[in-house]
Amino acid sequence: MYPKDRHYTKDHEWLEVSDASARVGITDYAQQQLGDVVFVELPEVGQVFEQGAQFGSIESVKAVSDLYCPVAGRVVEVNGTLVDHPERVNADPHAAWMIVLELRAPDQMSGLLDAVAYAELVA
Repeated sequence: MYPKDRHYTKDHEWLEVSDASARVGITDYAQQQLGDVVFVELPEVGQVFEQGAQFGSIESVKAVSDLYCPVAGRVVEVNGTLVDHPERVNADPHAAWMIVLELRAPDQMSGLLDAVAYAELVA
């Protein structure tokens, strides 16, 4: 259910690493808990975040939730499609990435969960 090529946080974000950058999104569990997503607020390209810092928010018909940076990095790309079509998070949360980070501290990934540990967390 959770892609094995990703790292996961206890705050329900995923991180897909490719060389010195990583895509970030929310998990299927998170989107199920939120319900129908109606709005996504994302940062500007160039912004720098520390691990655990809030980088945006996501709003559903049920609630507004903060989005947290899984690792420290600089935003190099933002998925602007989600601003106009936030419902894509519900359709396929593991494809609907939100930001791409240039990794500042790749060693921080060692504190993240793998797919098996994340599935156990949300079971």
